[in-house]
Amino acid sequence: MKLHILCVGRLSEAYLKDGCAEFAQRLKHYLTLTIDELKEHKTGKKPDIPRILENEGSRQLQRIPDGAYVIALDERGASIDTRQLAERLDRHMLEGRNCWAIIIGGPYGLSDKVRQRADLVLSLSKLTLTHQMARLLLLEQLYRSCTIIRNEPYHH
Repeated sequence: MKLHILCVGRLSEAYLKDGCAEFAQRLKHYLTLTIDELKEHKTGKKPDIPRILENEGSRQLQRIPDGAYVIALDERGASIDTRQLAERLDRHMLEGRNCWAIIIGGPYGLSDKVRQRADLVLSLSKLTLTHQMARLLLLEQLYRSCTIIRNEPYHH
């Protein structure tokens, strides 16, 4: 199965780059992984947030692979635990789904159109996370899910 992660913006901090690179490398032992970084919309002193969300959302929607199961990360989404994520991933692999497209919004979140297109709107935490930190947590949880599926010792 393929994982296609659509992100707004690049990683700016060395520790985030290192952590994401580490878990991306680990994940590639289990699944095909593509991380697609979309350019962050420039803002002025008074950003037009609805316009920014609309612009970012339309670019994200255009880059979703055909037939992908779409997961949008949003603080208002469903809360599931790691085992439930692993079970969903395992079930989709057994069903022959070819791709998960996981969308991480920018600093202002996701557009309503992206949330509406999603097959699952998922919250990583009730805490507010930066979009860069969300990427690191997502990659770690996907890796952990793969180790659960394979019954490997990473998850205790």
